[in-house]
Amino acid sequence: MSASTTPSSRPAVTEREAREVAEAAREQHWRKPSFAKELFLGRFRLDLIHPHPLPADEAAERGEEFLAKLRDFVETKVDGALIEREARIPDEVIDGLKELGAFGMKIDTKYGGLGLGQVYYNKALALAGSASPAIGVLLSAHQSIGVPQPLKLFGTQEQRERFLPRCARTDISAFLLTEPDVGSDPARLATTAVPDGDDYVLDGVKLWTTNGVVADLLVVMARVPKSEGHRGGITAFVVETNSPGVTVENRNAFMGLRGIENGVTRFHQVRVPAANRVGEEGQGLKIALTTLNTGRLSLPASCVAAGKWCLKIAREWSAAREQWGKPVAHHEAVGSKISFIAATTFALEAVTDLASQMADEDRNDIRIEGALAKLYASEMAWTMADELVQIRGGRGFETAESLRARGERGVPAEQLLRDLRINRIFEGSTEIMHLLIAREAVDAHLSVAGDLIDPEKSLGDKARAGANAGVFYAKWLPKLVAGPGQLPASYGEFKHDVDLSGHLRYVERTARKLARSTFYAMSRWQGRMESKQGFLGRIVDIGAELFAMSASCVRAELLRSQGDHGREAYQLADVFCRQARIRVEELFTRLWTNTDDLDRKVVKGVLSGTYEWLEQGIVDPSGEGPWIADATPGPSQKENVHRPIR
Repeated sequence: MSASTTPSSRPAVTEREAREVAEAAREQHWRKPSFAKELFLGRFRLDLIHPHPLPADEAAERGEEFLAKLRDFVETKVDGALIEREARIPDEVIDGLKELGAFGMKIDTKYGGLGLGQVYYNKALALAGSASPAIGVLLSAHQSIGVPQPLKLFGTQEQRERFLPRCARTDISAFLLTEPDVGSDPARLATTAVPDGDDYVLDGVKLWTTNGVVADLLVVMARVPKSEGHRGGITAFVVETNSPGVTVENRNAFMGLRGIENGVTRFHQVRVPAANRVGEEGQGLKIALTTLNTGRLSLPASCVAAGKWCLKIAREWSAAREQWGKPVAHHEAVGSKISFIAATTFALEAVTDLASQMADEDRNDIRIEGALAKLYASEMAWTMADELVQIRGGRGFETAESLRARGERGVPAEQLLRDLRINRIFEGSTEIMHLLIAREAVDAHLSVAGDLIDPEKSLGDKARAGANAGVFYAKWLPKLVAGPGQLPASYGEFKHDVDLSGHLRYVERTARKLARSTFYAMSRWQGRMESKQGFLGRIVDIGAELFAMSASCVRAELLRSQGDHGREAYQLADVFCRQARIRVEELFTRLWTNTDDLDRKVVKGVLSGTYEWLEQGIVDPSGEGPWIADATPGPSQKENVHRPIR
């Protein structure tokens, strides 16, 4: 096909076709054990996470050495208030981070990187992000999902030797998947890469390209048309940002993370050598999803940092501020919020460190653990920040700059709330994460009974599926009746001054209850199960709480065994587990007692205009323009705002 061929318009995709594209991209097999997968099947495999895995001594020494250098840098060279005020990270800060090696934290030393594992990489992101969340995003977008990680997993040796040394020290990278009309439904991807000799020719528009404004290298997902000699499909490419036809058309601005370099990038007849293709044609989505399995763990790291800061400010402020004759911390209404922040911060660090160490060891499949960590941390961190604003009262709503101007400590609580809000959306919104995790959680059921509940399968397929399902469930269901969670002496090694063994018994019992609930729902709704998104979301949220409880108990025991604040860790784990159990019980109630059916009726009424009268009495301050910007391929009509940092 000639490069001059006009790119096809956005593909028309049915709901089933979209699901098939997503299904083809996910990893189909479980070659390694998974704690979270077993948990959703009603099997509490504590042996997969306890004793808590630890980094090797050499890795820890190397990591601690870098953290010390990074701490000195962010304390002396980074002005978070300046970045917030000017909505830009100064070039000299970025240059300093490059010299420090911060852009090559996860890149192997043989390519000029620091060779840090996921544990210390996340600790570094938390530290840098606490100084300025925009810096945490800059480093994370470059290494977690940008060029280094896909090349590490899927690149050729030649590609690694060409690009990784640049990424380690000089070049900034970005990941480009989202389009103006394509978010979590990549089957509708419109950007094309048309084969032409030894090149591919890219045409299309990408939206929300974090780091895209300053990037030197891009990972771009584009659709290759199927043709003779080309299997086609969504494919990944490394693209030089200075290539002719690449235009950064806009630097986007947001309610939070004001310093990030996020833009709109247009490709018009951009020639990319076939040698820059990552993996095979059609592997793009699999590369993206595999990259995100560990890439998502950078987001919980920033949430841990947020929780630690919330706790520090809550402690200092609530001891200094008095109401009705005593510090506000001693009033139960405020004290309960402080307890929640402390316990939840402990749990988030436990989840993040455990999942990160599991990623480093590579003994387990952590696709569910990584997704749960992202989902849980983003939701809980937002709640903690909201509680901090409430504890601070009017000062929580006031900007740090305004507080400083009138002589008080400039505490950026409202900024934290704004900065954290995006975490519930990007790298998989909470709603998408619920569906993604739910699909993995029910994988065993669909493997044996999928054809049975698929309305398009033949009677013969259904009969075979029924036979297979009968064998599977005859073995599986009886194991959900009883287990160690019913034995008072189980998990006795977690019983010390504070007894955590009861919480682990609760996790074991509740995991079996969760599996029974999932099985009942599949039996009840069968093929309609996928439309029960409210139910699936609650199932996933229960699993997330159980995972966090497990990680908290295991971390507390690790700290106790090391003589490192063990007693206090046990106390925090105990409080967290008690709080989590209340949330779990509420979620179980809402599995079957909810307004899901009524909500659907109301939604139909809203969309049909039935309740339009309710909108009267206001003015709409929105500006004019389409809901979704035009992304028709073609030459750019705008100034290129690409700003490489050299």
